[in-house]
Amino acid sequence: MSSSSLKSHKFRLDREDGWKRLEFLLKRVESRSLKSLTDEDLIALPTLYRATLSSLSVARATSLDQDVTLYLESLTTRAYFAIYGNKSSMFERIGYFFSHSWPRAVQSLTKETLAALIITVLGALIAYSLVTSNSDWYFSFIPEGLAGDRSPASTYEELRKTLYSGGDSDSLSVFATYLFSHNSRVAILAFALGFAFAVPSVVLLLYNGFTLGAFIAIFVDKGLGYELGGWLSIHGTTEIFAIVLAGSAGMKIGWSVAFPGERSRMDAVSSATSQSAAVLGGVIIMLFCAGLLEGFGRQLIVNDEARYAIGFVALTLWLLYFYLPRPDEDAQNIWDEIS
Repeated sequence: MSSSSLKSHKFRLDREDGWKRLEFLLKRVESRSLKSLTDEDLIALPTLYRATLSSLSVARATSLDQDVTLYLESLTTRAYFAIYGNKSSMFERIGYFFSHSWPRAVQSLTKETLAALIITVLGALIAYSLVTSNSDWYFSFIPEGLAGDRSPASTYEELRKTLYSGGDSDSLSVFATYLFSHNSRVAILAFALGFAFAVPSVVLLLYNGFTLGAFIAIFVDKGLGYELGGWLSIHGTTEIFAIVLAGSAGMKIGWSVAFPGERSRMDAVSSATSQSAAVLGGVIIMLFCAGLLEGFGRQLIVNDEARYAIGFVALTLWLLYFYLPRPDEDAQNIWDEIS
């Protein structure tokens, strides 16, 4: 037997008992859970991990048997995930998403959210001004299929009827499902197209503003501005907020692509995408809520003050949820780990 083989054999013989015990504990953790270990085993696990990690360093530094090195690499990798891996349950992870990950991701996009809101409002003002001065502009912003019975040629009574007409539960369910699907596609597009230097996201936000502004213009022209405000607010505070957040997430990614700063472009985009993806996941939930409000609440609640109250309360709750300060408690480190 060569000198190097003797050294490798002796190295393994001196430490093999610790490796075998670590492997035994890891098999128990992997087949059951960390809770299946006794208190003594729990104390021993990190000690055995550090000892095995030290053995791996020696094995690499002294070029010992390759099989030993590969075995130790596998063992230490398994031990790392057993000790430091996220062992929280699905419900705990969902709870953490709603309590920390989602609101913190939204807070990280405050500047982009303000920019997206300004773009949307600007689009609404432009379309409102154009339609008010020349009603022909209305059909440039509102597709005929979306316009329905609402057009500059509609009378006061016809427009008012669209604001207060009810519907049976089956048709409202279909309407709510359609709105959720449509708005979700808009939000996902605003997010996904951000990779193209955020330009498509900005265009989508502008177009969404154009639609809103043109729609408002024809109702205001007929003296139904207050009534339309209630009709829109019951769901719009949630829906428009959600689309603005989706657009801001797309803008964040686009900005990282265009201006990565001191980091590599790949690292900058990866970081922006992890935050923005959390925002988009929550946006889909917001749009689901908006779809229910639009498909049911807006059609079944015909009192203007009640509509305004629901819209105001919804917006207030969203703002408090997203922007109320939260205790740090190493939350940023946890966010980095689970992202």
